[in-house]
Amino acid sequence: MSSSPVLADDTLLSRMDRGFLKLEGAMNLLAGIVIFLLVCLAVYNVFGRYIFNAPVPGYVDWTEQFMATFAFLGLAYCQREGGHIRMDILVGALRGRVLWFAEFLSVLFMLLLTTALIYGTWFHFSRSFDFNAPLWSRDSSIDIALPLWPAKLLVPASLAVLWVRLCLQLWAFGRALRTGAERPVAVPLVEDAAAQASREAETVDG
Repeated sequence: MSSSPVLADDTLLSRMDRGFLKLEGAMNLLAGIVIFLLVCLAVYNVFGRYIFNAPVPGYVDWTEQFMATFAFLGLAYCQREGGHIRMDILVGALRGRVLWFAEFLSVLFMLLLTTALIYGTWFHFSRSFDFNAPLWSRDSSIDIALPLWPAKLLVPASLAVLWVRLCLQLWAFGRALRTGAERPVAVPLVEDAAAQASREAETVDG
């Protein structure tokens, strides 16, 4: 059994799905590394404060900056693997074209919402990054004056990757709706509790 609920074949759609997964996986890995480093930073900050009386300068600033990394870098990977919260009780009762139509509509709604979010977050970044001002005079944190624009740029960039993933899934569900395929490729299939538990156990076992 595969550790992923997404099927693959030799079609162009599936090849694009697997190719784009490499970028999503790298971003997700980077998010995990950042979480680990923040944990190490927190431990060092605690020991430095109470043992050596030397906490990490700007610890809160650093933490706030890197929160955007692990909050947004894994969005597209999570969407690809179907890891988001969804109403499986309702969706699991649907079959065939009715199921693919419901999935198509939900992905279309997410695509429209993501498009609006990309516009809004890019505008938020552009206000923070004054293209006519020197780098050191742009929007920065309060404590140690870390520049804020890298974290703000990360948000629309991550949403843009999610936007591409949603387009691929919209293509896949549209094709499944047209052909009536029972198990389409490039989309996470609905699984029952036993299948999910088995796949998660296989992932842990490596």
